[in-house]
Amino acid sequence: METLLVVGAGPKALAVATKAHVLHELGLPAPRVVAVEASAVGGNWLPTGGWTDGQHRLGTSPEKDVGFPYHSTWARGRNQEINAAMMAYSWTSFLVEQGTYAEWIDRGRPNPHHHVWAKYLQWVARRVDLELITGTVRSVAAAGAGWSVTATDADGIPTRVDVDRLMITGPGQAGKALAEHPRVLSIAEFWDLAGRRDLPVSSRVAVIGGGETAGSALDELVRHGMLSISVISPMATIYTRGESYFENSLFSDPIKWAALTIEERRDVIRRTDRGVFSVRVQESLLPDSRVHHLQGRVVRVADQGDGVALTLRNEMRADQVHAFDLVVDATGGQPLWFLDLFDQDAADLVELAVGGRPTQSRIEASIGYDLAVTGLDSKLYLPNLAAIAQGPGFPNLSCLGELSDRILRSEPVRPRSGAYLAGAVRPRG
Repeated sequence: METLLVVGAGPKALAVATKAHVLHELGLPAPRVVAVEASAVGGNWLPTGGWTDGQHRLGTSPEKDVGFPYHSTWARGRNQEINAAMMAYSWTSFLVEQGTYAEWIDRGRPNPHHHVWAKYLQWVARRVDLELITGTVRSVAAAGAGWSVTATDADGIPTRVDVDRLMITGPGQAGKALAEHPRVLSIAEFWDLAGRRDLPVSSRVAVIGGGETAGSALDELVRHGMLSISVISPMATIYTRGESYFENSLFSDPIKWAALTIEERRDVIRRTDRGVFSVRVQESLLPDSRVHHLQGRVVRVADQGDGVALTLRNEMRADQVHAFDLVVDATGGQPLWFLDLFDQDAADLVELAVGGRPTQSRIEASIGYDLAVTGLDSKLYLPNLAAIAQGPGFPNLSCLGELSDRILRSEPVRPRSGAYLAGAVRPRG
């Protein structure tokens, strides 16, 4: 049996692991799935992950769970069996087991808090008996017909994993900020201080970023006593995410995506996914007169008294300097963060496959139907970079069932003799 290693134990990992579990139970072929996670299953939805305090609400309906849209195309004649089996791991099944399904319905199906979504993912992990390595991935090397991945635990003890297929998920590190300055916080520092109710006393606050990471930070800041809160982004304004049936259907079912031109695809993503706030966040910010938008890219950070000065650059006009008491870097994850893990041989293989230095645009263009980089003999799945080539729902929570179908249906690679897997453990909590 082949082994698929997933870096990160979030929704994508659970979707693939659950589908593989169901396929095994139905007597259908699927790889062994192992996840590597630094803290806990669903860690990025918990305060320990650095991306949230766990108390803000999920931006997507929880019914878009690990099996959604329950329209499997994996095995002709068996797809309804697969769909039915996946329903046992749905959000509603979780609520039924917890005894809270009726309450959730009567309250109008609210989006859960992040920490509750993490509990759902942990519940799924226990039910499918997810194999989990608790550690942080430090390196990825090419190894025969697969990959050799090294992770270290909290004590620095390494675990090496030789696998046939590799899937990268997650936004990277939350602890990086655009500058080392005592008044410039990374998103992890911000949530740590906010969770401890220890944010510095500030009158003028800036949040850099126009997406959901920034939106969640703003949603928290309006609950504090700041006199002004500026949102800094290069866009002309802060856009609301399109959430009508027509936009959502492209996320849930990407079958129409291939018929769109590249320009049309970029336009859809720009209007619905990147640099936009959810309707709920916009509704919470609109009545607050303290919140306003500054257009530009931050090109310089400098001391200014007890605060910090940001230089904003826009085309067609001179640079502008604005002073703040506190700045939060909420620009979100770095799409190519995982390349720092690759050794030279592995990086060379990726470069050959994408036709040059691995830039974001080159890698995005290389993603095939199975969400892997085309041209690599050893499968490297990058669903977070699949939006342009395959559909906008794959990088987020919009079609996890379709994501697992595509990854598990891909052609197998040649088995490696002598491959081994050390340090796998069962999920906790």
